[in-house]
Amino acid sequence: MEQSLVREGAIDAIPTVLGYASIGLACGIVSVNSGISPLEMSLMSLLVYAGSAQFVMCAMVLAGAPLVSIAVTVFFVNLRHFLLSLHTATMFQNNSLGSNLFIGSFLTDESYGVLLRKHLEDAAVSPDWMYGNNLASYTAWVLFTVLGNLIGSFIPNPEGFGLDFALVAMFVGIFAGQLEAMARQLPLKKIGLILLSVFVAYVGLVMVVSSYIAVLVATLIGCFVGVMVDGK
Repeated sequence: MEQSLVREGAIDAIPTVLGYASIGLACGIVSVNSGISPLEMSLMSLLVYAGSAQFVMCAMVLAGAPLVSIAVTVFFVNLRHFLLSLHTATMFQNNSLGSNLFIGSFLTDESYGVLLRKHLEDAAVSPDWMYGNNLASYTAWVLFTVLGNLIGSFIPNPEGFGLDFALVAMFVGIFAGQLEAMARQLPLKKIGLILLSVFVAYVGLVMVVSSYIAVLVATLIGCFVGVMVDGK
């Protein structure tokens, strides 16, 4: 393992780390109202490690939902990670299976977004760089969620601050940066067609299926349209 590449990956993950500072604190603070202790919060972040799913878990625990319902919901919320990991594996085709499993296990939407931007600049991304990108994000998430839980005990009504919207705000920031990088590589007409297909698919599907399934299928449709457009 090349330490310099790991360090470079960790440095490139700084925007994610800063985002996790706010999102992690918000998640930790919100979890207090669900009766989640600092130890439980740390175990949740270490083992589940999914921002949107952990917000959902906190809400379901507060509502007294059964464990099976929570597990199934978290599975569907995180189902998109199968797609992210499959695409990520194509960027490390010469990597070992164990290394790719390690990368996929710590992959998140944010570290995936950082990887895509890196891949646009350099087609041959090193696995060591990805280790640094993933582990810096993972460490930050665990630390800030636990810290947020500790701080949350001193805040009587965290929902009043709109902290649960922090996750959406971070996704918007990541998407904007990724879109900017794509605009330098692809014609705007192609990007617009892909985004339009995802939007139309999601709006249509959300009327008949759950939002989590709609997101997954709309993403698949967007990928299909992207491949077809790129082929032309």
